[in-house]
Amino acid sequence: MKIIKAGYEILTPINRMEILKNIEKIGRVCYKSEDRITDESAPKFVRMLIGRGHEAMIEHESLSVKFICDRGVSHELVRHRIASFAQESTRYCNYSSDKFNNEVTFIEPPYFLNCDGRAKVWWEAMKASEDAYLYLLSNEITAQEARSVLPNSLKTEVVMTANLREWRHFFKLRTAKAAHPQMREITIPLLRELQSLLPEIFDDIEVEQ
Repeated sequence: MKIIKAGYEILTPINRMEILKNIEKIGRVCYKSEDRITDESAPKFVRMLIGRGHEAMIEHESLSVKFICDRGVSHELVRHRIASFAQESTRYCNYSSDKFNNEVTFIEPPYFLNCDGRAKVWWEAMKASEDAYLYLLSNEITAQEARSVLPNSLKTEVVMTANLREWRHFFKLRTAKAAHPQMREITIPLLRELQSLLPEIFDDIEVEQ
């Protein structure tokens, strides 16, 4: 049994000025102000779009992010409809194979870290599910059938591709104080990184502590 922490990886190379200039080039069609484009005009123009709520223009740029999370969190991720997803499949991935080191990987819930009793119960439940899963596979049950004993804490990988407007909507929902703790564990650091890479797009989104 393997236990890891949740995380993410930004898959799209981010060239800030290239993204902003492309949004500006497209957005100025609406105002027929292409003649006002300069080498430095894009950041101010994009901030103007965001400030006016003219966010349709930022739909012309997109990002792909890979999330490493548990199955429970993944079920919330894929509810975002204006996005595309690719997810590790428990139908086709057989965790008893050498490719997976013959073990099941689980995501560690952060809220159990300093609670010895509850952490022990969680660990024992994960071990029992792994034992049941491996037992079924060893008795000629297919991976897609054996997966029924795997819990929400099962590690999965989900790639989400969405336009920048949908990412803004995503962060407003998924970093909110009411969001699931394990969702916030990955979305808040991701938002912080994107705010440093693309401040014109994301730096107005505030996170409640």
